[in-house]
Parts: sequence; C-alpha cells; structure tokens
Amino acid sequence: MLTLFRWTLRLTVGLIIGLCLAGVLVWYFAMRSLPDYNARHYVSGIGAPVEIVRSTENVPHIFAESDYDAFFALGLAHAQDRLFQMTVLRRAAQGRLAEIYGERAFAADDLARRMGFARYARAAFPLQDDATRAALTAYADGVNQWVAIVNRDALGRGAPEFFLVPDEIAYWQPADSLAILKLYAAATSRQLPAEVLRAQLSLAAPERGQDLVAGLGEPALPPYASLFPDARLAAATAADAPGWPLDLAGYLRPFSGLSASGFAAGETRTAAGEALLASDPQAALTLPSLWYLARLGLTSGDVIGATIPGMPVMFTGRSARLAWGTAPAQIDDADLHIEEIQPGDRDRYRGPQGWRDFAVRREIIRVRDGTDRAITLRETENGPLLSAAAFGLNSVIPVGYAASLSWTGATAEDRTMSALMGVMTAPDRASAAQAVQGWGTPAARVMLADDEGVSERLVGRVPQRRPEHATLGRMPTPGWVAQNRWEGVEQANDEDNSAGGLAYTTGMLPPLQGEMPLGFDGGDALREDRLRRLLDGREIHSRDSFIDTQLDIVSPAARSLLPLIGADLWFTGEPAAPGTPERQRQDALRLLAEWDGAMSEHLPEPLIYAAWLTALQDRLIRDDLGPLADGITTLQPGFLERVYRNRNNAASWCDIRQSAAVETCSTLARQSLDAAILDLTDRYGPNVTSWRWGDAHEAIQIHPALGPIPRLGWIFNLRQSLSGGDTTLARAPALGRGPQPFQPATGSGYRGVYDLADPDSSVFVIASGQSGHPFSRHYDDLATRWRRGEYVTMSLDPDLARAAAAGVTRLVPASGANPAAPEPAAAPARDAAPEQSAGSG
Repeated sequence: MLTLFRWTLRLTVGLIIGLCLAGVLVWYFAMRSLPDYNARHYVSGIGAPVEIVRSTENVPHIFAESDYDAFFALGLAHAQDRLFQMTVLRRAAQGRLAEIYGERAFAADDLARRMGFARYARAAFPLQDDATRAALTAYADGVNQWVAIVNRDALGRGAPEFFLVPDEIAYWQPADSLAILKLYAAATSRQLPAEVLRAQLSLAAPERGQDLVAGLGEPALPPYASLFPDARLAAATAADAPGWPLDLAGYLRPFSGLSASGFAAGETRTAAGEALLASDPQAALTLPSLWYLARLGLTSGDVIGATIPGMPVMFTGRSARLAWGTAPAQIDDADLHIEEIQPGDRDRYRGPQGWRDFAVRREIIRVRDGTDRAITLRETENGPLLSAAAFGLNSVIPVGYAASLSWTGATAEDRTMSALMGVMTAPDRASAAQAVQGWGTPAARVMLADDEGVSERLVGRVPQRRPEHATLGRMPTPGWVAQNRWEGVEQANDEDNSAGGLAYTTGMLPPLQGEMPLGFDGGDALREDRLRRLLDGREIHSRDSFIDTQLDIVSPAARSLLPLIGADLWFTGEPAAPGTPERQRQDALRLLAEWDGAMSEHLPEPLIYAAWLTALQDRLIRDDLGPLADGITTLQPGFLERVYRNRNNAASWCDIRQSAAVETCSTLARQSLDAAILDLTDRYGPNVTSWRWGDAHEAIQIHPALGPIPRLGWIFNLRQSLSGGDTTLARAPALGRGPQPFQPATGSGYRGVYDLADPDSSVFVIASGQSGHPFSRHYDDLATRWRRGEYVTMSLDPDLARAAAAGVTRLVPASGANPAAPEPAAAPARDAAPEQSAGSG
C-alpha cells in the first residue's frame, strides 16, 4: 500500500510539473509573437528610412519619404498586429477556410469558389490605375517582409493562433487585397436571402405572405407558383440556414447585409464655420474588430482613418482639407434565376434559344481532419450555379432545376480599389468626386466634406433590368426567359444629394430618377428618418452634437409602434394585486407608457418592448407560415404597422385560423405581452422594474480561433452589454435566434467624427483594440471606450504623435545596414505563386 501511495504521489507531482512546463512553453511561444514596437528592422525594398510611431492607443503613424515606403510600412504594421485576421480574410475570399477549420467551413468555401472572388481579383489587378497597382504591390511587400522577419527571428509564427492550424503562411499577393474587397462587397448585399424569403412567403401564404416584407408603394409580386407551377415549399433544415457558424462569421459573411450611416454639415450649418462629417460603418462584433486605425504620410498629404487589414486604403477618414465616409447602398445588386437542367444531362441547361452547355470547371476543397472534396462549378450566362443547400434555396427550387446568381461584383471590370485610393489622395471634394466615377462594387453612398461644403452621391455598378421583368428583381425568376435577364450593368449616374448645407445617409436609395427603381429595400427607412429629424432639428451643429447623433439610441420603431399596438391596453382596469400576472402586465404597460424609446442597457423598457413585439410577430405569422416562421428572426416594423393600421386588410393576420374564435389585434397584443412577461420572469425574476436590457442585449465578441475552444472562450472573448437596437442610429441588431435571441450580432465597429474647423480635434474609435494578439495590452483596450461612447483623438500633428509615442518602429533599407547587424530578412518575389510558403515561423 505504501509503495502504491508513493507511486501515485510521484505521478501526481510529475503531472503537475509537466502541466506547468507545458504552460510555460505555451506562454513563452505565445509571448514571442508579440511585436516589439521599439525595434529596428533592416528590410529590403524601401528607398529611405521609415518610422512607424505608435500612439498610446497603438495607432500607427507612418512617416515615409515615398508612397511606396508608406504603403510598405502599412502592410508591415497590419501584419504585426493582425496577421491571423488577414490570413482568415484571405482564406475566406479564396474559399480555403476548411483547410484550417475543417468540415464546418466547407459551405463557406463552396460559396466563395462559386462566386469567384479570388479569380475575379486576379483578373482585376492589371485594370487598376498605376498608383493603385504600385500601392498594392508595396503593401504586399510589407506584409511579406514581416513574415520573413518572423521566420528569421522565430517570433512565434507571428501570432499564437498559427500554432493551432496545420498550414504555413503563404506569401501575400497584390490580388489578395482585391479578393478581400470582393468579399466585403458581397457582405454588404442582402438581396440573395431576401429573394429566397419572398419566394418562401409566396409559397407558404400566397394571398398575404408579401405583407411581411413589402414596402409602401411597392408593386405587387406575382405568385411564385405562377412562375414555377411545380414549386413546393420544402421543409427547411438546420443545414439550410444562411450564413456561417457564429464563430466563423469572423469578419465578412457574404450577403449578410452590412450597412453604415454617415452625415455631414457644411460651413453654414456649423458653429465653427467649417464642415463636419461623421461615419460609422458596421461589421460583425468580433475580436479583433474588422477595422484598424492608421495614419499614413503620403506625398499627396497625410491621411488618417479606418482601414481593413489586408487592404492599403481607408474606407473613411480625413486629410488636412478633406473628409470622407462610405455607406454601402441598398440597391438590388443581385438576382436569382431558376435554371432548367436538361433531363439526362446535368451539364446542359435551357437558354432563350434552347439547350446549351454550362461553363464547367472542377476544384478541390481541402478539409482539415476530413476527406478532401471535389466540387464541380457550373456557370450559366446569368452567373454561377449555387449550391441548393445555401440560403435555403432547396426550399424553393423545383425538382430538375437549379439556381444561378447574377451579381454586379461578378466581373474583373472593377476599379473600386482605385476609386478608394483616389479619394484617399484627393486634395478636395472635386477631385474626390472625379475619383469615385470609376467605383464598381459595392455600390455606395459616398459623403465628402471640405472647406467649401459637403456633398453626397450614389456611386457604383447598377444592374439594368427590363420593365417587363417578372419580379423586378425581388424574387427568383425563370432564367431562360429573356425579359428576366439583365440588359447589362451601368455606372450609377447620381448628382450631389446634399441640400441646405446638410448631407446624410444610412445607405437608403435616393428618389427614383428613371423608369426603373434601383431596389425596394426599405429596411433602414426608420433610421434614416430619425437621422434626418435630428439633423434638421438643429440649425447649427458642432462636433459634440454630431457625436450625440452618432450615439443616439432612441428607437423610432418603438416610438411609432407602441402607441399603435397598445392603444386598447393602456390604463385599463383597477390596479391588480402585487405579485400577480395582471400586476406585472400593468407595471410593464406603465413603464412603456412613460418611456421615450431610448434603448438604454440600464432600462427595463427596451427589454419589455423587444420581447413583446417579438412574441407578437411570431403569433401573427405562426399559423399562416408554420415552420417558416422559425427563419424570420428579425422584427419587421413595417409589417406590424400595416397590420395594426389595417392597411389593405392586413388586420386579417390577427385572426388565428386554427382556432374557432375570431381573435382581434388587441387580443393578440395582450396575449403576446403576457407570454413575453412570462418568459422574462423565468429568465430574470418577477420584478418587472429590475429587468435590464443589457442583461439580454450582451454582445459576445468572439475570437475566431481561440474563442470557440471550451474554457478558453472565457479568456479570449469579450462580453459587454450594449445599448441600442435594430432601428437605432447606434445600431446593434439582435441575433434573433438561439438561447440568447437578443444578443447583438453586428454593430458600428468604427465611429469617426471629423471637424475641419479644428482637424486635430477630430475623433475616432473601434470596437476592440488595435492588436489581434490575445496577450497584447492593446487586444481590447478600446472596446470599453467604444461601449461607453468615448473616442480617441485623430491628430495629424507629427510632433504630438512623437511626443505621446508608446513605441517607434524604425525600418532601415537593407543596403544601409550596420555590418554588425544581423542579416536582413529577404523580401519574397512579388510574383510568387499564392501557394508558395513563407515558412513555419
């Protein structure tokens, strides 16, 4: 027995020592990958010394003597802080996520291969202007130089995440940046899932299904069954749900509908007599954020603003005289076509003149810890065939047919990167307006401000549909019918939309200027109306008033819907006994009656409102739509408004068809409120006044590699309660499904306010820290400021940048190296193949 005890003790002690040693080794190699911001690097390629001055918030201020050297240094800085994020973005665009994430990423890779992001990017590179090609090349050289330094000095593979993936790091190519831009363009569109939903609604409820999504004044849609008599609404499965797993939603998910808002005031509408501009593009709330703050010293002038790691351009920012912001425009930029497959020959489909061959190519998707899978990619004249399992397509495709997609981004003729570069280097609005004329995809609303005023215009590629188009692009149509095909794609021809010294946008479309509408997406109409009211409500604006507007958390949907839905419920009956369900309802109604609509995380009213209207919408549609109701996870304010105003007899939704009684809308409103209160009581206790919106509206910013790992997620993910909601200007829409349906899924990952009267008092912030390294003190140091509505100063003063420097990285041309210094890291050839490895680090 004593011998057994001794051996057990020895094994236990040995195990503890082994675990401690393993922990020390993990910590050592992880810390090795933290960049030294005070290092000096002798590098190949640059023509003169470069300084990367890191501010207290780790914003790199890059000082260089040439544009090539500046973009080289930006690539190196991006790689220092976000190398893993960059490689994930590149893999997502190339369709190579399954190589590191396994089978769960196969669907994402399949979609990216079919969409051809990387293929079109390679073809688009020669079409960019000279300055943009040079910037892309310099940027790639800078990224590769850092990878070479990591390999040479064994700096922990550049990021701890790379110890968890099997592949080595491939050299960066200039076309990789263009591929990520294609991925971003696809992520801004919401048209593909919207078309599928309309078709599903038409099949499930032919008479009234479109009430759920139709906008005011929108033409009626033909029944989907009239287009495809054999179509039957198939049962959806979990695999059919659109999108990637949340932990892979990572940074850019195609057709997720990313949006933004922006607004500007000219000199006649500002206190200081110079223009103001605010911009807040949105993205998935992850760690790190999609956005990265940077300052570049260019020969055309210094610029500072928001970049996306992997691209050498600023989507929004300012120079000394010009400020700009971009918001994806909600045009209908994609159409689904249902293609008839020739019986007995899967490689032929029906065209307007008869059967014809698909363009076919075959590719291999490597799957980590699984079997590599060969896929056959077929393409029609309308566009590529999509997998029937994507976006629930198999629920609306008849047997013997397939779905193809026309998308404005499916072309190499795309000079959006050049347009962004042109805006970033423009000296004034006129030059910037000239640069955006070549904008491709995504179509965008571009805001510009300089010392002479402000402007806003629609730019980008717009599809040309025939007036006879069966659905005007709102629902899948027969692909072999010529009138349903695009006549082509043209550049938007939109004049300045600013008026009265103000300009603003949430991506909504301008008034129609031709025979054909650009789209029918009115999802942000309430937000745009709220923005207009706030801007018009003040004659004179300041930087602080712009910040207040950007952080506005009042829900226009709540303000308009609650008086309507609760009209017959307010202040009815005697006070009920404390602790009863009736008293809970009365307390909830009393709170809502006195509420101003502010979706504050500290209040119970936003939670009661969201739970009530979610339950109400589900009761309205459940008996008509059946299981399809499970997929409608976002609140539809327009639908609720139509029902409770009984527009076009929409109040008929209130009668539950499966019950003998005839329910009224007031009855359904009361029943839904009771059901919502019962659910909230189970979650948060019986005291209505103690409930808090922030308890349910808690964002979980997930690290895409370490966050999903059990227990590690509590260390590397960030949880923080947020104010705001679906229709607030400080937008934080809920996920809408799962055990935490009110969890925010996306948000304004970047906020910036630019004051041209005092440019160095301009401010910006992102939703995480600058570094993607989980052990860096800059991993999430800006997240708390972002949550509290605070900003950091965006100054172009070089003396101020150096005075507050937290570190200065010096890049020295290798030809000027000290003989005693280590051998310089060799930069890889610029024309290296994408598969070429940069070493294991």
